[in-house]
Amino acid sequence: MEYKDYYKALGVDKKATTDQIKKAYRKLARQYHPDVNPNNPEAERKFKEVNEANEVLSDEEKRRKYDQLGADWQRYQQAGAGAGAGRGSGGFDWSQYAQPGGFNTADFGDDTDFSDFFGSIFGNRGGGRTGGSRAGAGSDYQAELELTLEDAYQGGPRTLNVNGKSLRITIQPGVEDGQTIRLRDQGGPGRNGGPNGSLYITLRVLPDPRFARNGNDLTQEVQVPLYRALLGGEQVVETLAGPVKINIKPETQNGTRLRLRGKGFPVYKQEGQFGDLYLRLTVQLPQQLTDQEKELLRQLAALRNA
Repeated sequence: MEYKDYYKALGVDKKATTDQIKKAYRKLARQYHPDVNPNNPEAERKFKEVNEANEVLSDEEKRRKYDQLGADWQRYQQAGAGAGAGRGSGGFDWSQYAQPGGFNTADFGDDTDFSDFFGSIFGNRGGGRTGGSRAGAGSDYQAELELTLEDAYQGGPRTLNVNGKSLRITIQPGVEDGQTIRLRDQGGPGRNGGPNGSLYITLRVLPDPRFARNGNDLTQEVQVPLYRALLGGEQVVETLAGPVKINIKPETQNGTRLRLRGKGFPVYKQEGQFGDLYLRLTVQLPQQLTDQEKELLRQLAALRNA
């Protein structure tokens, strides 16, 4: 009989806390769930493996017994592994671990197939749980929520419907496109007293025609009239924080970049911290010139060529 390394199956240390084990299990169960991996035997095998590991390591008594067995496993093999209960040829007392009555995977429901190793240690009821069914976490739900760039900038309450249930959540300022929010206990109901699953909400921040976002920084194209670019002056720029006056220096060239500190995007969960706003100035040429304007430009051209 093959020894099962449950810690390795969940990718956790032997000193892992209950919360760390639970977190690792949820992540792997989502990754290998049959609904996500239809007709994938390897994913099905991994799903059963992490379920079995969680069944043991999430239960204090089972984990204690399993850890004790781990220290004695080499002695058990040397004594004649698989010989059944009682003392093997090497004097190892397997009866302190082996359970009478055999092992029936049907006792745990159709979605569970525990190994002979598990059954030999914990018996046909998985350690005394009644009713022939083990407790299990509910399914995790997935949802998406669309936000404008201004929504992501400001944050605040939002309402969405998931499986016929209306949920009100609070968006923190500074969220990014593709970011996922987890709501505990808002997923599917647990089995036989197990915890409810979680709801994972993926945020979709829609593109904005005015701003390009790069992390916490924003870039904005600003058109500057030709005469202001040549002579200088003030110009009002619309930012997500409201209108701001900027100073255009005389003889500003097309493509000039200006940096407005702290006028970018809020830093997620860092209150009072903001990225920067970069302005790319585009000189706007006048159209539909009058005869007088054309004459003035001819005079300017003549002066420049003198």
